[in-house]
Amino acid sequence: MSDREDKPLNWRADPTVGYSVERRPDGGMNYEFSNVSRKTLEHWREFALDHLLDSDRLTRNLYDLRQIDSIPREAVEYAVEVGSDPATRNIRLAVVVANEHVRDAVEEIAALTNPRGLEIGIFTDIEEAETWLDRPLTLLV
Repeated sequence: MSDREDKPLNWRADPTVGYSVERRPDGGMNYEFSNVSRKTLEHWREFALDHLLDSDRLTRNLYDLRQIDSIPREAVEYAVEVGSDPATRNIRLAVVVANEHVRDAVEEIAALTNPRGLEIGIFTDIEEAETWLDRPLTLLV
């Protein structure tokens, strides 16, 4: 059984939030954001924290933020909270951005997040992000 079949996504599309999620072939998740409204951020926070509860293996996630022009303070705070949760471990996270404003916010998140087992890479090219994610996973702690 593949990781994809073994790990349920528990994602239901909701047209009122500005992101979508798909299971990656390697068992991780691809997130694509079209906005970072308060409703989107609250929905993402709940979804992300729920997924951490049953996180039991090395995981690769990709966040596509290329449609986002800027990251509000609230998004930084939520991302630091989720990234610092004790259940966040052994995750390789690629973030794809389209501008320096978003890159700066993601760099701030990375700097403020407890690094125990969370590896974050920031990219402007999705293929470079995928190449980085495809490196062999080793214990990140």
